Amino acid sequence: MSGIYIHIPFCKQACHYCDFHFSTSMKKKEEMVLALANELKLRKSEFENVTIETIYFGGGTPSILQIADLRFLIEVVFKNYSVLENPEITIEANPDDLSEERIIEWSKTKINRLSIGIQSFFDDDLQLMNRAHNSEEAKSCLSFATKYFDNISLDLIYGIPGMSNEKWKKNIEMALSFGIPHISSYALTVEPKTALHKLIQTGKIGKPNDDVAQEHFSILVAMLEANDFVHYELSNFGKSAYFSKNNSAYWLGKKYIGIGPSAHSYNGISRSWNVANNSLYIKALQENQFPNEEEVLSITDRYNEYVMTGLRTIWGVSLDKIKKDFGSIYAEYLMKQVQKFLNDDLVFIEENILKTTKKGKFLTDGIASDLFMLN
Repeated sequence: MSGIYIHIPFCKQACHYCDFHFSTSMKKKEEMVLALANELKLRKSEFENVTIETIYFGGGTPSILQIADLRFLIEVVFKNYSVLENPEITIEANPDDLSEERIIEWSKTKINRLSIGIQSFFDDDLQLMNRAHNSEEAKSCLSFATKYFDNISLDLIYGIPGMSNEKWKKNIEMALSFGIPHISSYALTVEPKTALHKLIQTGKIGKPNDDVAQEHFSILVAMLEANDFVHYELSNFGKSAYFSKNNSAYWLGKKYIGIGPSAHSYNGISRSWNVANNSLYIKALQENQFPNEEEVLSITDRYNEYVMTGLRTIWGVSLDKIKKDFGSIYAEYLMKQVQKFLNDDLVFIEENILKTTKKGKFLTDGIASDLFMLN
């Protein structure tokens, strides 16, 4: 089973923290939709004997597209690929796009999962991040969405400068009050060349504090686990049967095709990525060319990637798999490197599976990087 990711590179406005590829101009929207469809058709041979389990519209802001555009792209997938009878089809959406009318329209399509970028239920946070919606729109869209969709995820951001523990708890409580079965939550990260980076450099916004972020993370884990959420990946929490199949496929190393400018693909052996330029992408696809670069992954690359993704999840890193797929040198190296984390109670080994402890969960990425083998 595999998945298709479709990148929609348009947004109404730029969030201060975002470093994803997008454009705030919709001038090339029609050409882009046709180019996405053409890439889907041209790449179908890559998944000739594979069943598609998930289709994911990411971005950018996919909810900016018209219903006809979404229907068209979904039908292109169904016509050119072997698709599971009831695939998970997710669309990322911003609250300001989610009127009740729009949600009803989507509920009549094959889309069966919404991922809503709430980020915060407080207007001052939303303004700091330059989000296009306000807190009332956030609450309103969830009240509509839960009427017509069962499978809904929402995003929340913690570690925002000035956010107290009490305010963060209120954010979580508000999310829980809507009965949402899946929550993705991330620490506010300052990426180079973003507006947030510049605002911090000029002293207009305070720098996020790692200790505050760690405290918010601990609060998040405790509150969601107390409400029957499973912390199945570092940033993802789901009720039973509501884990994201799309994201789980990435973490479990399944193959996927990334369609659209800047989108990445993975086939188990190599990784490729499309040009992060709308005009160049459209021009290439109009000429039936692939505007991408490819990297064949070395055994060390694959080992490092497995350690990184496995350690972030409840499924952990299988020591048997390390030895079987990568060899005894990698297995011995891992056990040598991991000893200090075992001693500090940041990781543990159970049934030959390496996992992080609750104490080590927030430090997962740093622990994983120390377990990497250098090329």
